[in-house]
Amino acid sequence: MSVAVAHQVSSTSRIALREAAREASMRGTELAVLHVVESLDLDIAAANRSGISDEVERVLRDGGLDVPWELHLATGEDNVADALLKLVEDVDAEVLVIGARRRSPVGKFLLGSVTQTLILQAELPVLVVKDRTGA
Repeated sequence: MSVAVAHQVSSTSRIALREAAREASMRGTELAVLHVVESLDLDIAAANRSGISDEVERVLRDGGLDVPWELHLATGEDNVADALLKLVEDVDAEVLVIGARRRSPVGKFLLGSVTQTLILQAELPVLVVKDRTGA
């Protein structure tokens, strides 16, 4: 089993990554970093795997976190949430950590569609980590 974290290049994702690493350390398990891209971007993401890995390493190092981790890439095609749910199943995750940013008054009414889908359809606990900076 592992702790999974939905990853993209953003401050919100970095906050979720740090929290997921803490959770993995506490549980004594591996961290699965899930990075989903648009279908046409998978080749670019695969080519940039080392750049994504470098960012993950930097975030973990800056947070003083030392956990075993693995990067998993997939295409979202038309549905990023479905691709993430498939990866969660593939890595046998026991919890999924996702980041959420501050929303405008209208945005508070609705969560992002990916976040909402993950919360409602995931068959495992979902930990939503708030980005207090709103970035």
